[in-house]
Formats: sequence, C-alpha cells, structure tokens
Amino acid sequence: MLIVAALRWSDQRAAVDPLTGEVRTDARTSGASAADRAALEHALRIAEAFDGRCLAMTVGPVEAEEMLREALSVGAHEVVRVEGPAATVTEDGSETARLLLDGLPDRPDVIVCGDHSADRGTGATPAFLAQRLGACQALGLIELEAVDGGLRAVRRLDGGRRERLVFGAPAVCSVEPAGTTLRRAPLPATIAARTARIPVAHAGSLRYLRAGTAKAFRPRPRALPAPVGSEPHQRMLALTGALIERTPPALLRPATVEEAARELLDYLRRHGYTP
Repeated sequence: MLIVAALRWSDQRAAVDPLTGEVRTDARTSGASAADRAALEHALRIAEAFDGRCLAMTVGPVEAEEMLREALSVGAHEVVRVEGPAATVTEDGSETARLLLDGLPDRPDVIVCGDHSADRGTGATPAFLAQRLGACQALGLIELEAVDGGLRAVRRLDGGRRERLVFGAPAVCSVEPAGTTLRRAPLPATIAARTARIPVAHAGSLRYLRAGTAKAFRPRPRALPAPVGSEPHQRMLALTGALIERTPPALLRPATVEEAARELLDYLRRHGYTP
C-alpha cells in the first residue's frame, strides 16, 4: 500500500502589513506546521501497520526540501517535491490538490494531510484531493489508527461531542495536532538525510481524475487590490465608490405598453446590448 503524507510548506511566523495586507514570508521560519507533522506521524504508523511504504511530498520551492529531509530522517521511504507556481498554490486549494496528484508516482491508497495550513487556514485541499481521487474523506480527525485492514478515526464535533468513523481505502484524512507529535529521528538517519537526493516532479496531465456529473460553472471570487488611502475614511470611500461620478437613475412612468417597450429598447441600444 502507498501511504502519502501531503505536507504544506509555509511560513510559521509570517508578518502581515496592517495597511496593505501584504504577507511577508521568510524561508528561515518556514516549514511544516504542527498539524502537518502530526499527519506525517500518522502516515508512518499506518504504513507500518499495513506493511506499506510511506511517501512524503509537498508543493513548493527548493527551500521546502529541508522539510522533506526531516521526513526521510524519521522513517519516510520516499519523498517528492512538486515544482509549482507558489502564488497559485497559496491562493487555490484545488490547484494544490491537482499538483500533488500530478506528482505522485502511483495511485495512493491513503493520503494524510494537516487539517489546515498556517498561511491560508482554509483546510480545503484534503477535500479537493478526495474529490479528484474519488476517495472517501475523513476530515478534522483527532485520532487515526489502522485496525483489521481498515482505518478507525475520531472526529471532533461542535459542543464537545465526538464522532467515531470506520472506513477503508482509498481515503483522504486530515488530522489535528491533538496529542500526536512526530517521532524523533535517530542520529544516523539525520546525517544520511542531509545528503539524500530529493526527487523533483513537474506538474503534467492529471492521471487520476475521475469524471463526475456535469455542474454549472461557478467562477471563484476574484482577489482585488487593497484600497488606496492612509486613513480609514479614505479607504472606505474607495471601497464603496462614493466619490465616483455616475449617471443618476431615471424614473419613468410610461403611459402605455408600447411606450414602455420603446424606452426599454432605447436603453439597450444606448448601452450596446442591441444594434
């Protein structure tokens, strides 16, 4: 069985400009979050229980290889870094899922992710992975273990309640760092991982896409630039467009149906909707 630990390379101490909203990151403080480290530990345990192989992978720049070397040192059998556009991956969980699946050498049996990343925090990537693989999904888990050839998990619910799940492969799981810490790497494995070659995969055609039902296209929300202005009042005016000149609305009271139709057609012609 192939057990994949999908890790997120992100700055754990990112600074945000309070005026422009620009996020400043530093490779020296970037790496795996506590949730991703817990996901790697769960993947290692599941691989040991199923006598399978554990593959740790991430989408990111060359600096992300340090995180993969740590995964090798704690027992991951293989690692893969997927080269992808970092800006797109940060903004779109669906694109992150596509790049991860493109970089896989084989179809995975189980994918374990952190429940949310430190930069975006949407937690949408595991759901996109499950949808593209056609696998069952178990998200927001606080416990995960392999039992009798399947998986058993506990999920946190609102109001202090818990939900127990039993499911099999293929599956995509996201875990919380609830009492699960990554094992300590032995010194010889740590030294060997420092010089290990990290394979790099480039995104290609999606091999594991399963066709589903046709759905209406729904465009994603657009990312708009921050409003200009040093004062909150100026930024509010820029957001609302209160100072932009507009054509005042016209109130018409046509006497007949023909006159109403003529006014409507004239409006459409003036704005280029009809010839």
